[in-house]
Amino acid sequence: MTGAVLSPGEAAAILFGLFFFLMSIRVPVAFALGLACLPILAIEPRLDTMTLMQETFNAYNSFILLAVPFYLLTANIMNIGGTTDRLMRLSRAMVGHFPGSLAQINVVLSIFFSGISGSATADAASQSKLFIEAQTREGYDLSFSVAITAVSAVLAVIIPPSIVMIVWGGILTVSIGGLFLAGILPGLLVGLAQMATVHLYAKSRGYKTYPRATWRELMCGLWVSIPALMTPAIIIGGKIFGLFTATEAACIAVLYASVLSLIVYRELDAKGLYAALTDTGKLAGITLFCVGTASTFGWLLAYYKIPEAILSGVTTWNMGFFATGFFIAAVFLVVGCFLDAIPAIIICAPILEPLTRTVSMEPIHFAMIGIVSLAFGLVTPPYGLCLLIACAIAGIRMREALRDVGIMLIPMLMVLALVIVWPELVLAVPRLLAPEFLR
Repeated sequence: MTGAVLSPGEAAAILFGLFFFLMSIRVPVAFALGLACLPILAIEPRLDTMTLMQETFNAYNSFILLAVPFYLLTANIMNIGGTTDRLMRLSRAMVGHFPGSLAQINVVLSIFFSGISGSATADAASQSKLFIEAQTREGYDLSFSVAITAVSAVLAVIIPPSIVMIVWGGILTVSIGGLFLAGILPGLLVGLAQMATVHLYAKSRGYKTYPRATWRELMCGLWVSIPALMTPAIIIGGKIFGLFTATEAACIAVLYASVLSLIVYRELDAKGLYAALTDTGKLAGITLFCVGTASTFGWLLAYYKIPEAILSGVTTWNMGFFATGFFIAAVFLVVGCFLDAIPAIIICAPILEPLTRTVSMEPIHFAMIGIVSLAFGLVTPPYGLCLLIACAIAGIRMREALRDVGIMLIPMLMVLALVIVWPELVLAVPRLLAPEFLR
């Protein structure tokens, strides 16, 4: 930039070099992003260290981001208030007779709960406590139990309402309602891929299979679960029909979850509500702190026009539509190994967006390629937060589960490839229900 002391290359070297150094010595991501900005702010005469605070606050001054703590609170209230038990009953009736019954239930429950929580880390924590020990008691290998629990938790990133989708929509001004609709088919396909993987494991290792549930058990399970299953319908339906914004939908979800847990199920007491509020505060604090420091990092990238410098080289490759899609996926797959999805979006998505315009890629299609790719980063080292949570609860090291995680990722990567080469997989539902969400 004219008048700047540092060139784009020098600024990029300092920002990324210091960031990866701090990551290598195990400084938490949010702190590493903020600390990497400080030398630049101190060196550049037009800036000062107060810019870090100003840009961090600017990131928080967003109506859309208010949805994040409310979705987390919805998930915590429903988890404590008896919703999980009822969804577990329905999952058992639906897929309990499939090979590897308990692991199949694990995946289906993740699909259901993804439509409520929006947070993969929250799902990983709750599912790990529910399933890992129960699966090992039934003869499942511990590494497999950890892997399937961590991998199924990433569905919360892809299946709406997803907190990552809300952040993406806020950063790049993409319709959040459109993103919610676009995530339905890819999310279900990833879930089916995981169930198919469990089937193969169960057949080869002889994992336990439960008796088939009767139609009466299935109907009873569905009946008691209908109020819980209405949560994503209320959120997504209200957004589609323009009844409320994403943030207002999150507030309504909290009210609905409270009524459901207090009046319908009658399982939420004052102690449970306090636990839900405390856990929500912790998770929201971590998530939003990352948003703030990542926004400052991204602001400095824009200040020095680093994205333009990077793209000037990439555009000379003259990539077509599909090559661009796979390039975007590769970038997010690599970045997701080191960064949480939210800072990765804030830093990388604005850099890559101009590239998608050169090949006339729909913004929602671009978003889903990025979101599905970043979901895999939650189970790949060295970051792999969902895998870290599952391993910590199981009491094993991450490397012990990596082989099974790698096997489970193969069919999921095939779904990602399908998302890239067949845009209608992403765009069909928005085009059918709300074409105004498309460009």
